[in-house]
Amino acid sequence: MIVVWLFGALLVSSGGALRAQDEDPGRFEVRAATTDLMDGVWYLSARIEYRLSPDTRAALESGVPLTIRIEVQLLRNRRWWMDAEQAALRQTYQLEYHALSERYLIRNVNSGEQTSFATLFSALNFLGRIQDLPLIDASLLEPETTYDVQIRAVLATEEFPGPLRLVTFWRRDWSLSSEWYTWPLRGD
Repeated sequence: MIVVWLFGALLVSSGGALRAQDEDPGRFEVRAATTDLMDGVWYLSARIEYRLSPDTRAALESGVPLTIRIEVQLLRNRRWWMDAEQAALRQTYQLEYHALSERYLIRNVNSGEQTSFATLFSALNFLGRIQDLPLIDASLLEPETTYDVQIRAVLATEEFPGPLRLVTFWRRDWSLSSEWYTWPLRGD
């Protein structure tokens, strides 16, 4: 058995490839998402589960801010051709750990709003609850046309400092991104 310490992670080899001792690669998963029409505007609500990999948690607790991007697309369905993107929305958040105060901070990069949390669990739980985010004005949509909405969450590794960005390019456990979650846009 070979034990190696690499980039802040303990790796163990038992005759083959090296693997992280914790074995938790982390993941982002959109659990549910809906849209509601209120006062002529479509609003988005979603629940996203965030589980950080051990390396990502270690980087966060060492002072590296994590940028998490919520990507939303509104697609117009077309029968004989690929769906057309009608609108796109990106909501960006920065998650930081302040060692002196032992607090986790989430800053909405779009609005500048900032919230503080005592635990990583509560910070990620807050981040995973999107409620009534304005999506698009209903007057901009064509009547009698069907649309789909899709959402995903992505760890934006391109925001990391240079050397860490190089490491994240080669390490799979830094590529945290949910699958696209898709549902039809309709006002039930």
